[in-house]
Amino acid sequence: MASHRLLLRGGFIRKLSAGVYSYLPLGYKVIKKVEKIIREETDAAGGQELLMPALQPAELWQETNRWEVDTLFKLKDRADRWHALGMTHEEVITDIVRHDVRSYRELPLNLYQIQTKFRDEPRPRGGVIRGREFIMLDSYTFDRNDEELDLSYRKMRAAFARSFARCGIDFLIVEAESGAIGGKDNQEFTVITPAGEDSILHCKECDYAANAERCEVADRGYEPSNEPAKPIQAVDTPGAKTVEQVTGFLKTKPENLVKTLIYVADGKPIAALVRGDRELNEAKFSRNLDIYKLEMAGPELILELTGAEVGFSGPVGLKGVRIVADYEVRSMANFVTGANKTDTHYVNVNIGRDFNVDEWADIKVASDQDPCPRCEGVLQAERGIEVGHIFKLGTKYSEAMGATFLDEDGKEKPFIMGCYGLGVSRMLAAVSEARRDDDGIIWPVSIAPFEVVILLLNPLDEAQAAAAVRIYEELQNRGIDVLLDERDERSGVKFKDADLIGIPVQVVVGRLASEGKVEMRLRWDKQNKREVALNEATDEIAAAVQAEKRKLLDEADKYTV
Repeated sequence: MASHRLLLRGGFIRKLSAGVYSYLPLGYKVIKKVEKIIREETDAAGGQELLMPALQPAELWQETNRWEVDTLFKLKDRADRWHALGMTHEEVITDIVRHDVRSYRELPLNLYQIQTKFRDEPRPRGGVIRGREFIMLDSYTFDRNDEELDLSYRKMRAAFARSFARCGIDFLIVEAESGAIGGKDNQEFTVITPAGEDSILHCKECDYAANAERCEVADRGYEPSNEPAKPIQAVDTPGAKTVEQVTGFLKTKPENLVKTLIYVADGKPIAALVRGDRELNEAKFSRNLDIYKLEMAGPELILELTGAEVGFSGPVGLKGVRIVADYEVRSMANFVTGANKTDTHYVNVNIGRDFNVDEWADIKVASDQDPCPRCEGVLQAERGIEVGHIFKLGTKYSEAMGATFLDEDGKEKPFIMGCYGLGVSRMLAAVSEARRDDDGIIWPVSIAPFEVVILLLNPLDEAQAAAAVRIYEELQNRGIDVLLDERDERSGVKFKDADLIGIPVQVVVGRLASEGKVEMRLRWDKQNKREVALNEATDEIAAAVQAEKRKLLDEADKYTV
């Protein structure tokens, strides 16, 4: 990714091992400024900061049945006791609250921390985009009921939105899957960029947006076909198991094939039908059909149910298996399916005549130009980087861990919980990916490693050196975060480095210093440089910094509860 290259070249990060990075002084300055912003906004939303251990006993994770999560780092101590390195802290925070909070009078409660997390990612990528060790803000709310949780959730959603706006990035709030965290309602904050690892679909006619794992698709436009049915025919397809192999052999297109995927849903076999160029969305399949546990059927069970090896399953003649088809299949005619016979497929299969569907549902992974589920528009696909994720957990953890409080009616009730995660170290990459050009990073003034850089072109020239030091000291006295580049380097090197590092306001002290002038320009508008009188330079520079900060605050003020 471009951001990874720029952060390495600019001296912000250094790789130690796969997914593990050191944050060098420039990078750590950015991180500390991001932390300051999100602390201010989380505090304003009612948060109280604490710090919890990264090393967590296995017993806590076993209470919530999350010990077997495959991304959990596990280790044994010298007493042979299992521990985990925390990838998140729902269990720890719930343990604290269940021992220390007893009455509804102590609610609502919002506790948060900014801490290093650990996840055994199978494929670390993009530098600090998806690492095995990373810095995150995680906040947890505890409420009496769902109505109060809604308010806590809205406060934290606004706090996150304000934080990202102050950090100078455009974002979308999208519906998402909850993953290992759990809970029902959740949303992601996503920075739209072509290099993003997540597929995002959104409708420009309304405000619907979701990642591909969660995105719904409307059932409109999938009417039964008027195409005349042709006679069904079994065709030998030796060794052709995949969609590509079958369609290549039969000289047809993937959209003319229906895939039959055999699963076990809550102990019972089930078949999912999707068009050949589509993928089954397992999370949506489970959610829309109220399936608690979904597993792909193994080769032995597929052979038992269909009489064929894997790759030749089809709905025609399939007995004892519930058949669920995506809405899109309804509009297909004379399509290809497996024939439930090894090395054989059917052509010219038609619904109603050759087999029946037990249930229609939205079960495919959404893609570009699918119908919007909220209006008459269509979905547009883009790539994005997830930078925040908020969840309504409900009682998932409090019930599992026996965390209760005494309510006003004198009854013991489980806490209603929410959790909210913001990727602090990931912001390094997300911002530099979204705000860059061919020369380097373009940091917003709020989180730039320095707000101003003074480029002293000739340190041996007394007039230039005196002017540069004067401006530097005056800006420092005004609380401006300023860097003085007084290296014995060619001016071209200094310009290149300033652009690469991305400091927002650039002040050039060169030959004009003998005339009592300096040059000032903004990193994102380098062509529009202007001359400023030395006596007015400090005021002009400070005003430019404050103007940019004011723009970011004005953008943040759009987000309220």
